[in-house]
Amino acid sequence: MKKKIKFDSKGILYLAMLIGVIAFVFYWRLGTEKNPGDYAVTKGNYRLEDGQFDEAAKEFSIALEKNPDHAMAHLGLAITYMQMNKNQESMAEFNRAIELGPDLAPAYADRGVLYDRMGEYEKALADYRKALAMDPKILEGPGFLWRFMRNIEEMPPTILQRADYLEAELAKPPEERLLKVPEIDKEQRMYKIDD
Repeated sequence: MKKKIKFDSKGILYLAMLIGVIAFVFYWRLGTEKNPGDYAVTKGNYRLEDGQFDEAAKEFSIALEKNPDHAMAHLGLAITYMQMNKNQESMAEFNRAIELGPDLAPAYADRGVLYDRMGEYEKALADYRKALAMDPKILEGPGFLWRFMRNIEEMPPTILQRADYLEAELAKPPEERLLKVPEIDKEQRMYKIDD
């Protein structure tokens, strides 16, 4: 007597879901590594956004070990160093990112922020204007979702607003200029390319 094999439809569904999840993870892991170091850059970006600067620096460094010419890894490391107040290291990484990716508008915008923090306002203004000319979308600043995820109610100043402000202040006689307002300046955000 032959026994019929009975298939459990729930079991098949669970197996299909498991295979789907495994395929998605495999695809996602391989899909983020178009160039050597891309996966570490992605991880570094997450660490950077979470304020885990030491871990972000490690991830960007791993990416640069795999691919020393990875412009986005240099940009991420530059922003990380800037957040850690390591200005000289940050400047070197910004310059390298721009050397490798001369059309990378966020690198100019962020280097402008660093120049601004260092009190080199003319250089900051030049970098802000260059970034805006290269990519007008950069002036939009952070969107609602970005602000919501970070519990930021008001839109931080954009680089266009800061560039206009610097230009107006630099046109005044030196004794009348107000170039630093720490309460406002700390609200400046980093600019990155969202992949």
